[in-house]
Amino acid sequence: MPGLTPASLSAEAPPAAAAAPVETRRKARFSPWHESWRRFRRHKLAVASGVVLLLIVAAIIIGPLLWRLPINEIDFTAKLQGPSWAHPLGTDDLGQDVLARLLYGGRISLAVGLAAMLVAITVGVLVGALAGMSSGHLDAVLMWLADLFLSLPQLPLLLLLIYLFRDALKTAFGPEGGVFVLIVVVIGGLRWMPAARLVRAQFLSLREKEFVEAARALGASKPRQVIRHILPNALGPVIVAGTIDVAAAIIAESTLSFLGLGFPPDIPTWGRLLADAKDYLDIAPHWALAAGAAIFLTVLSINFIGDGLRDALDPRSVI
Repeated sequence: MPGLTPASLSAEAPPAAAAAPVETRRKARFSPWHESWRRFRRHKLAVASGVVLLLIVAAIIIGPLLWRLPINEIDFTAKLQGPSWAHPLGTDDLGQDVLARLLYGGRISLAVGLAAMLVAITVGVLVGALAGMSSGHLDAVLMWLADLFLSLPQLPLLLLLIYLFRDALKTAFGPEGGVFVLIVVVIGGLRWMPAARLVRAQFLSLREKEFVEAARALGASKPRQVIRHILPNALGPVIVAGTIDVAAAIIAESTLSFLGLGFPPDIPTWGRLLADAKDYLDIAPHWALAAGAAIFLTVLSINFIGDGLRDALDPRSVI
């Protein structure tokens, strides 16, 4: 009948037409970090490792506030005792509480790992960015330098540098501070090469992308191209490399302390605890197992977190 058919479908449905753009905008909202977090959560081992690492960090930060036994209290009547209510992880050869020393040493071991990682990543990003944005002689020289450091045997070089500079840094920064600075600089200074090569490869690929060419065409300088456009898109692999460097630095510090070239004997890092316990494995295995388990769980958790971050930050992977 006349008058019952609308002239157009849109005239009768303005609310739906108005709601469509809002719904489209909601669907269009996309955050790469939210997407990375969603992909990371689906990596079960990485999530479990993150929980374990958080528990370890909480234990070494809050634990000494709750477990107040002194780390240097000597009691020869209780030496080499097994786990008990008074000493949950047993005692060492001087009757000192292993749990208290383990919690105290965890702070130093993790601090060394994080600080050495920051040194390695900072130097690696700077060298890789310079090599990736330059061409010709500078790129060749920087990569030759990275190849030179990669070819050096790390452990003998670590021992040599510590022998040469340990006394001078102890005099300048004190027994603890000098050894901390030396170990962090030496370990971080010998771990920047993989990060530099990784960042260089990312820069060589990203600097030819359309969004970088558009910024270049609009007159953006090279520092602006690097800081605003290239570096943020290259951070994913760098974060993964950083997690691996933390684990490697913890193992390197433990190795040096085990060899007697790390912190002084009265500072109970995890490596030092292992070194002190090696002569009592047959009669007091709990002493070595505690420090070994702490190193094992921390390094394994960090490695699994790195695997999860690699999958979450790689746009080509399907999770």
